[in-house]
Amino acid sequence: MNQSNNHFSICIWLALVALTIVTYFIGEEVTAGKAIMLSVLVIALIKGQLIANYFMGLRQVSWLWRGIILGYFVVVGVMVAIAYLM
Repeated sequence: MNQSNNHFSICIWLALVALTIVTYFIGEEVTAGKAIMLSVLVIALIKGQLIANYFMGLRQVSWLWRGIILGYFVVVGVMVAIAYLM
């Protein structure tokens, strides 16, 4: 692994850690509500895409596979949102 690629992976990892900390503080400090739930789900979607693209290697594959993974994240997020709202 070359130096610039390693540096980029560390930056992505730090972004994931920062998003996790933000999600934790949103969940702990803010009162419950639909907007809060949706913001946490959107952050989870972003984190999932970062992991899939940069740590699972989907950044170099065709848009079909990336779309399938994105679709999976969206479907699961919608199902969680529906379960929360019921």
